[in-house]
Amino acid sequence: MADSSDSLPFRRLGPESPASPVLLSVPHAGRDYSDALLAAARLPKAKLELLEDPLVDRLVWRAVAAGAAAIVADAPRAEIDLNRAEGEIDPAMIVPRPDAAALTDSPRTRGGLGLVPSRIAGAGAIWRQRLGARELARRIESVHRPYHKRLADELEAARRRFGVAILLDCHSMPPRSPGEASIVLGDRHGRSIAPDLAAAAEAAIREAGLPVARNAPYAGGEITARHGRPAEGVHALQMEIDRSLYLGADLRVPGAGFDRISRLIAAVAEALAREALRPREAIAAE
Repeated sequence: MADSSDSLPFRRLGPESPASPVLLSVPHAGRDYSDALLAAARLPKAKLELLEDPLVDRLVWRAVAAGAAAIVADAPRAEIDLNRAEGEIDPAMIVPRPDAAALTDSPRTRGGLGLVPSRIAGAGAIWRQRLGARELARRIESVHRPYHKRLADELEAARRRFGVAILLDCHSMPPRSPGEASIVLGDRHGRSIAPDLAAAAEAAIREAGLPVARNAPYAGGEITARHGRPAEGVHALQMEIDRSLYLGADLRVPGAGFDRISRLIAAVAEALAREALRPREAIAAE
């Protein structure tokens, strides 16, 4: 089932009452570029698309078909990055300049990949002029906050129903060098998910024949930091997938491995759910 109101910057996929405590998040595959956004950019749409995690929204269908729900962003990352905190803003790109006390300095912001991306490597500055503070506030109110609220609401519903909730935040990364892991799991260095759950996800990936690493070079962003609260029974894990595993040579269209990676995401979601529910099953059987 898809819930796709025109007033929302995202879609909800999956059954109304999910059969799994795992909720999938796809924050960087949005392709709904407005005319106003394109007009404000000095770069063509093809360059803005470099910010995307291409087609990751189409990879989650097997997990959804198996009973999980998914929240999929339609708003593009160029408009606002849902995996950044509201304060991760380059003050030089906002007019009037925001109060420094409200900002969060981070390597991502300094590198041009803050709440609103300002630069793309190899392409330069994205925007023709600085962004008005009122427009920034609109994007936060209409896109960023509703997305995170929906994640929080879905996770709380899962926690009430299953006693536990797990957010699997799905991303893709540029092709890795030979010898490097092609899947990277981020758990905020052990802070966003229980160790046994992270280990279950790793085991599912290795069983699929793929090398996996933890937290290097991606440890998770705002989504795992905000929603992962293991002590409260709500866990969050970021999953980065090498784009060459599922895309063609141009890294834009589906490649030969597309279905394999769709199966992998479903397998990771299943492993997380199975491990999360194991103690409950054991207690019920006693």
